Amino acid sequence: MTGRRSTIRVRLTALYACAFFVAGAILIALMYFYLAQSLHNRPAALQGIVQQFRNERGLPNRPVIDNVLTAIAAQAERERKETLHGMLTWSLISLGAVGVAAGGFGWLLAGRALAPLQNVTATARRVADRSLHERIAFDGPNDEIKELADTFDAMLERLDSAFDGQRRFVANASHELRTPLAINRTLIEVALEDPEVPDATRKLGETLLEVNRRNERLIDGLLVLAKGEQKLDTRTRVDLADVAHHAITTAGPTARDAEIHLTSDLVHAYVIGDPALLERLAENLVENAIRYNVAERGWVHVNVTGAAQYSRLTVSNTGPVIAPFELDALFEPFRRRASTERTTDAAQAAGSRGAGLGLSIVRSVATAHGGDVRAEARPEGGLVVTVTLPFHQ
Repeated sequence: MTGRRSTIRVRLTALYACAFFVAGAILIALMYFYLAQSLHNRPAALQGIVQQFRNERGLPNRPVIDNVLTAIAAQAERERKETLHGMLTWSLISLGAVGVAAGGFGWLLAGRALAPLQNVTATARRVADRSLHERIAFDGPNDEIKELADTFDAMLERLDSAFDGQRRFVANASHELRTPLAINRTLIEVALEDPEVPDATRKLGETLLEVNRRNERLIDGLLVLAKGEQKLDTRTRVDLADVAHHAITTAGPTARDAEIHLTSDLVHAYVIGDPALLERLAENLVENAIRYNVAERGWVHVNVTGAAQYSRLTVSNTGPVIAPFELDALFEPFRRRASTERTTDAAQAAGSRGAGLGLSIVRSVATAHGGDVRAEARPEGGLVVTVTLPFHQ
């Protein structure tokens, strides 16, 4: 259980109060010492002077006078002690009362001193949530807070430039890489339409087409992965049930060919995000669940639930037994299990193997939407992958 977070304002208030109490205690001690010295037992001293005078003049003692002087000295000592005790008691009570008031004033002063910093924090949070193109542009005295705001603006400038460069790279790569692959695919398809093409050449062309398709899927996956790691450009209200239903419909033929029983339990659960990326997330989960399954009597179950704070998309499947320590590696790019454990690709060419980006894209998209993804290994084999996203009413 974590304790309550201690803010700078609380610490400054505590520091002000402690400094006040220490200074007040020192002041009370000095006043007590001074008053104790000032209220010295003067009647007792007077009694000593009278006795010394008698001894010098040879005068006889007077018991009545001595008793009166002794009584006066005792009374004076009692009053001195009562005065010191009363002064100390009321000083401590006053110190406590004024200390509480000083703590309150310290809280107000700390809040006033930290108000510019809170404004900088609020502006920085708004800039980070909306667009890196905005700046704090703090307008205030040239102090430490303005220096902090200017430093943050400089960091935002560098981040904005870096993300712009990454977006330009993704756009250029999308064009430069897809165009030659599309040309290669067209040339091969045109060549294979010739009925006089020898069987060996036709088989080679079909193999090249499959390799070309795999490269296209690889490039498409890398581009989606790069986009998922960036700030979302599109934010709309999306129903995870619709997204999951679309993914199930798309993967239905593949599941039937692989003899995988595909079921679902979907309820409306809304999130805010990019519909295209969320569809890709659901499609990757369902496709991976079908691909990495058992050869006979395999099944895949898709479940969507909505709660007060979170929406969840869960995909469960049968499949090979996976050790718990292997789960984290499944979300790393280009990590995939052996082809002997794949069912839907068993009857296809080796070039149809996935690129190993499916779950990496899932994690990237989930993170971009403020959620997370968790995988659990089923004891009898297979996985339960759960994507949790912030719920939107």
